[in-house]
Amino acid sequence: MGGLLLGMLATTSTLVAGEPGAGTQAAPAKVLRIGLIGLDTSHVTAFTALLNDPANPDHIPGARVVAAFKGGSRDVEASATRIDKFTAELRDKWKIEIVDSIEALLPKVDVVMIESVDARVHLAQAKLVIAAKKPLFIDKPMAASTKDAAEIVRLAKAAGVPLFSASSRRYVEDVLMLQADPKVGAVMGAATYGPATLEPHHPDLFWYAVHAVETLYQLMGPGCVSVSRTHTKGTDVVVGTWADGRVGVVRGVRSGKYSTYGQTVFGANAVVSATSEMPLPDGLKRREGYYGLLKRTIEFFQTGKAPASPEETLESLAFMEAADLSKARNGAAVKLSEVLH
Repeated sequence: MGGLLLGMLATTSTLVAGEPGAGTQAAPAKVLRIGLIGLDTSHVTAFTALLNDPANPDHIPGARVVAAFKGGSRDVEASATRIDKFTAELRDKWKIEIVDSIEALLPKVDVVMIESVDARVHLAQAKLVIAAKKPLFIDKPMAASTKDAAEIVRLAKAAGVPLFSASSRRYVEDVLMLQADPKVGAVMGAATYGPATLEPHHPDLFWYAVHAVETLYQLMGPGCVSVSRTHTKGTDVVVGTWADGRVGVVRGVRSGKYSTYGQTVFGANAVVSATSEMPLPDGLKRREGYYGLLKRTIEFFQTGKAPASPEETLESLAFMEAADLSKARNGAAVKLSEVLH
């Protein structure tokens, strides 16, 4: 996990000398200025509400959204039909400065979140951010191809720019509780499921099944070597084989009630399951859906250390792209090495 995060924000955790006899104390951390790129997703308003409103019960301190670049893609329905609404809310309700270009945004902020719903533009946007040496979070998926994602990772590593990209499903309570369950033991395998709606400009699983795929990686870790895929109009089932012999399964759903996410962990000592709609155990609070991801993103900005390495995220994209090749080959197994160079 990690290996690309070579830079750190020295200004976010400065130590100062205390009064005589008081020892050394940590100074109040700098409140980071966040810039948003791409305002065509509900994530931008949800994130801003969590960061900029101290009265929010799930408020995350340490950073504020201060400026944003609208962006947008006319040929993607989810972008063209929503971007004006989200931009207006940021400008009018949250008083966020809307700028005309990424170049105009960068001098105004300390860190950047690329939120563009169209992942095809992520590489071009990331190039500008990396050139400016700004720590960077890219919302899922990192890019619209493994090739583009690999280039983003390469550029960030070469520039020493901290990079993090992940799905919010990695860090929700019903996933983390399985990881923390002491009775499970070593993870021998896992199965996840969730919505898998399609968008014609993106590889099949990149658009929405990415959530279930990244959940599988959160539970299994990296190391998948091959995948095979069964595809029907309403369902995709992808079976991944890990180098150590473990097997992970993703079920993407497009028919019936397909809004629920869930996961099962096959442990050495127990099998446990959870869903996004289940009551949580006593003492475990279900927070706003993006809380876990955003909290870890702010910690990443403060430390330069990503909770999921760029290499792992890159492998998850290769998993999905290899699944497209398997579909084209009538379900034949495809090695990730075909797309992950």
